[in-house]
Amino acid sequence: MRDIEQQVKGWQPVRRPEPANMAGQYVALSPLMVSHAQAIFDATSKDKTGAGWQYMPVGPFGNIGEVRAFLQKVCAKPDPMFFAITDLSSGKVCGFASFLRINPDQGSIEVGYIYFAPELQKTRAATEAMFLMMQQVFDLGYRRYEWKCNAANGASMAAAKRLGFTFEGVFRQAMVVKGRNRDTAWFSIVDGEWPALCDRFQKWLSPENFDADGRQITRL
Repeated sequence: MRDIEQQVKGWQPVRRPEPANMAGQYVALSPLMVSHAQAIFDATSKDKTGAGWQYMPVGPFGNIGEVRAFLQKVCAKPDPMFFAITDLSSGKVCGFASFLRINPDQGSIEVGYIYFAPELQKTRAATEAMFLMMQQVFDLGYRRYEWKCNAANGASMAAAKRLGFTFEGVFRQAMVVKGRNRDTAWFSIVDGEWPALCDRFQKWLSPENFDADGRQITRL
């Protein structure tokens, strides 16, 4: 059983993550900029049903002007820190995600504002995007990585568990989003869990783990 009051010897605040490029085998992340407006609009326009926006605090975007206004607002801030996600097989931007509630003093940080265009959903590139962000956080020495979502969002909760996050509970009536109540489900990964989880990601992401049709051989 984990000692919840263990001494944290020599703890020092860690550095903030930087809006730097992150590259993997299947996907690349780069700082989100206003110049990505057209690419983001093209990617999000492929979501014909709007399902990807149901639990997002923003969107859907009706035109490129709305995308540009969103980017002008968020790209000027250090928190949330947004990244554009580019699928290396197509060379196209197909989503975005961010670090937010960045707390270097306590070594905690959250991943959120995750939007995957339809062609990115349920792909190894999507998994690698989450891995690359996670890797940067723990390489910087953060102790806690958080995932929070609407408790009604079963897909997000399942994704968190698949990625190795531990469910911690639900904050009832935590927010009002788009005029509707949001109970917020909390998940986390802590630093002691990262080495084993990192190894699992690297093995799963290996090209040898996929057959000729791109199907996984071993589950994450």
